[in-house]
Amino acid sequence: MILIGYDGSPAADLAVREAAALLSPRPALVVVVWKSGLGLELVQVPATAAGLPHAQLDVRTAQGVEAGMGERAVQLAQHGAGLAREAGLEAEGLAVAEDVEVPVDEVLARVARERGARVVVVGAHGHGGDAAVLGPVSRGIARRAPCPVLLAHARAAAA
Repeated sequence: MILIGYDGSPAADLAVREAAALLSPRPALVVVVWKSGLGLELVQVPATAAGLPHAQLDVRTAQGVEAGMGERAVQLAQHGAGLAREAGLEAEGLAVAEDVEVPVDEVLARVARERGARVVVVGAHGHGGDAAVLGPVSRGIARRAPCPVLLAHARAAAA
């Protein structure tokens, strides 16, 4: 099984296409990691030390934000799986909720281990305008993955 980390970016779309070109018609799992608990963190509570009055914590708003994020993650995973199927993979989507403190690469490596992935595929965004510089998710998954990693770099493909 191929595990594809997906975030909806052009680099992630490229990763799906490259994985299919190299590895189809294998089964694939397109994984979107979203940060559970972020809705509560986004609710601003003024500090009383700054002389501001206590604010009412709007839990309903936070829950709504949280639910919306989860729904969007599921939609994004399904979209990525659809791209993968169009490209020739036998793909399904999976949205994984994780605590805001846990790095995305750690979650992808864990899912790869749990699902017995033979390869992990991610799009490498490149930072600072340099195609040789990998971002934190690409670097992290290259270190943590329990199997080979395919990095599809959007800038390198454009060149």
